[in-house]
Amino acid sequence: MSRFSLENEIRSTTRMDSSLNKGPWQRQRKALENSNSSLNASTGLGSAKLSFSAGGAGGGLKRLSESLIRKTPSKTPKRSPSRSGTPSRDGAGTPGRKTPGGGDRFIPNRSATDYEVSHFKILREGLSAVETETMSPTKREYQRVVQENLGADISNTRVLAYQSKPPSAPEGHSNNLKILYSSSKSQPTSAKKVTRHIPQVPERILDAPDIVNDYYLNLVDWSSNNQLAVALGAHIYLWNAGTGGITQLCELEGPEDYVCSLKWVNEGGYLAVGSSSGEVELWDVEQMKRSRVMKGLDSRVASLAWNQWVVSSGSRSGDIQHSDVRVASHCVGRVQGHSQEVCGLAWSPDGRTLASGGNDNILNLWSAAAGDCHAGATPSHSLTSHMAAVKALAWCPWQANTLASGGGTADRCIKIWNTSNAQLVSSTDTKSQVCSLVWAREYRELVSSHGYANNEVIIWRYPTMVKVAELLGHTERVLHTALSPDGSTLVSAGADETLRLWKCFTPDPNKKDTSKCRPGAVSSLRMSIR
Repeated sequence: MSRFSLENEIRSTTRMDSSLNKGPWQRQRKALENSNSSLNASTGLGSAKLSFSAGGAGGGLKRLSESLIRKTPSKTPKRSPSRSGTPSRDGAGTPGRKTPGGGDRFIPNRSATDYEVSHFKILREGLSAVETETMSPTKREYQRVVQENLGADISNTRVLAYQSKPPSAPEGHSNNLKILYSSSKSQPTSAKKVTRHIPQVPERILDAPDIVNDYYLNLVDWSSNNQLAVALGAHIYLWNAGTGGITQLCELEGPEDYVCSLKWVNEGGYLAVGSSSGEVELWDVEQMKRSRVMKGLDSRVASLAWNQWVVSSGSRSGDIQHSDVRVASHCVGRVQGHSQEVCGLAWSPDGRTLASGGNDNILNLWSAAAGDCHAGATPSHSLTSHMAAVKALAWCPWQANTLASGGGTADRCIKIWNTSNAQLVSSTDTKSQVCSLVWAREYRELVSSHGYANNEVIIWRYPTMVKVAELLGHTERVLHTALSPDGSTLVSAGADETLRLWKCFTPDPNKKDTSKCRPGAVSSLRMSIR
């Protein structure tokens, strides 16, 4: 009887079709049924009732345990063969594709990571873009050379390294298969272009005491006869670049008068001088005497421009006067060009367009009157893109209808214009006041001089407007620049009372010199002046 009692107890304990009184087993059974509902076809458990024969209690328990072990799904789902190499959740990966080197591709390799360089790159990440934009070409080239010599190029260094670097070859090792690897590479068709050397130190420094520190004046000009004219207060001095001799041309008569502008005639020999009294004087440099005085303006003449035998003068009142030096009644035209001082004037090389810049932030383009060398009554275009005074003006000598203009402190931009349709071609922010502009024909570049904060001269590659060089040395703003007649030397005049000569554009000896002057032009002008 005890045997039957034991079997009955085991049978009642292992039966699945009767209700259970204990809560935890009931919840476990319900969870088991839910988990096995999707596997009914393969497991055969689901809601099926399990029963055991009364003949073997031990066998029934064994079969039940084997069934539960065999058919209960594991916590980690079975993966498809294509993902057999992916690590499982519990860290045990199935055999398959492995990461080279035996490590995990998502875990950085400590031995291959340079922590000092990584820390430096993280700190400098936000400043790299700003520094690259404002860094001078000289400093950028210096840093590149230092990196090459010290082997400290960090541009290709990563913050995190995921695999160790390959071992370096032993010293003196030569790869026998190098010829096979390099034979398929195409050879360059031409040699690398060699950049020219631009001296960072001026070739010569001249003193310029009492030069007027006024942004709106134009006090330096270089003639086609290789004579440099400089206005110092009420005096005008000539420096012969060929002989090095210095002579005083003139001194204004009035006690309060001072020179406001200078401009050589295109052929040289005659110098136009604008004074603070509103007069324009014409001086014969060969005879060292004044040829005539042209009046008509009631305020100082800050800008001058020649177009054959007509000299255009801009005054502080905004008027522009055109004077024909051949006739006694010199005034052939007078217009109200600007509402404030006219500080920039420049005729195009073909003599068809006059550009005028004023303190009213306006750049005007004037077309020449039909058959005459002076401008019409109204401007053909008025450009208002500048946000400050427009003093720096320069026409491109090799590209027609191309004008460069520079703005003052509130603008600081160099703008390139297509004057045929008055369209803006490009605008470059120079970060400082633009005092003067001049084109360098030899290498097709643009030179600009600047004020605060660097007081520098910048050479720009045209038309990309990329900095080629920065010429430093002036301690105050560089007000004026001019180019020698052969195009090799640049002179810069600063408010620090110095003139610096830079040998920046040495002519290429392989190029043929095609520049020729007209010897008869000066004599014909000399004969016709009244």
